Amino acid sequence: MLRVTVGADGQPRDVQVKKSSGFERLDQAARDAMLRCRFIPGKVDGVAQSMAYDAPINFVLNQ
Repeated sequence: MLRVTVGADGQPRDVQVKKSSGFERLDQAARDAMLRCRFIPGKVDGVAQSMAYDAPINFVLNQ
């Protein structure tokens, strides 16, 4: 689970691990993936605002 702060421009500003996978490499991969995402920013009274939210990341490991 990641805590993502999204700027008014839809760019991720900060990504923190809220609940670790237990593996630093997976946590880092999740942070890196989230930093490449683009978002539709939240709005208050029709004006885009910087906001934070929790984002789940699921990994599927193939053998």
